Amino acid sequence: MKMYEGDDKMISLIRDNYDLLQMLGSFGISLGFGDKTVRETCEDNHVDTYTFLSVVNFTINGFSDQPVANQLSVPTLMHYLQASHAWYLDFQLPFIRRELSESLNPDDSLGQLILRLYDEYAHEIRRHMQYEQRLLFPYVESLIDGLPGNDYSIETFSRHHGQADKKLRELKLLIIKYLPHDGFHNNKLMAALHDIYANEEWLQQHARVEDFIFVPAIRLLEQQIRQSDVTRNITDMVFKGVSAQQQDTLSDREKDVIIALVQGMANKEIADHLCISINTVITHRRNIARKLQIHSPAGLTIYAIVNGLVDISSVKL
Repeated sequence: MKMYEGDDKMISLIRDNYDLLQMLGSFGISLGFGDKTVRETCEDNHVDTYTFLSVVNFTINGFSDQPVANQLSVPTLMHYLQASHAWYLDFQLPFIRRELSESLNPDDSLGQLILRLYDEYAHEIRRHMQYEQRLLFPYVESLIDGLPGNDYSIETFSRHHGQADKKLRELKLLIIKYLPHDGFHNNKLMAALHDIYANEEWLQQHARVEDFIFVPAIRLLEQQIRQSDVTRNITDMVFKGVSAQQQDTLSDREKDVIIALVQGMANKEIADHLCISINTVITHRRNIARKLQIHSPAGLTIYAIVNGLVDISSVKL
């Protein structure tokens, strides 16, 4: 079992695993990298090296090498999955259909049924991938932008994410078991059958990458967004009803009173410190509470820190 690293030559990786060539294209890595390392090649093509190697090693070695979710680049994964979908839908599906069509006798009703079954499979896989493009990918893009989702989650996708290649397996078995072969067309049909087998394996690998790399990465991103959202909500609750205009209406003396309160001074201490009467301190405190809608010492402390009246290092928490 070979585990590739950033310092390995990219050409060595491809020489050992030629079936990864399509993966390079989906990551947006161009050929012509010479003797550069994997890391150098990824950097030249603006691809996150850890994410690239995670998908490569996971694809080659299977479940024994599941990557660390918080080190993955979600934008890199998104680019890879979207490009993989485009390759499969726009190139591979039409290519195999052409192969099948050229290898089957147009006057053979059994051959035409084979084509119909392939078309049904193509429709199912297209619907499957378009669902991800329509709902999943825009949702993840909103998470990347820091926006929490409302009616969708990665768990919704994960629960309904199943294999979409049952018809492909059925098609493969029907060709092998029941379709009569003849001379010239036999070679073309064998080539088409070989590509069907290869695509079945590709689909399985693609689904595993989504389930064991993409889904955990998005689940972690959701948690981070939720934590940030909770923090924002707490701040909103503390400062509920406090507009920028209201904050600006605080006088310099009222700000001095807030600073003194945060430092733990009692009303008399504040009066002596600011050379004003206790009644004036009480009036300032009443006005502060009215303007800010903050009544507790803890709330005033948070307000003072957030608005730069005191430094957090000087506050006794």
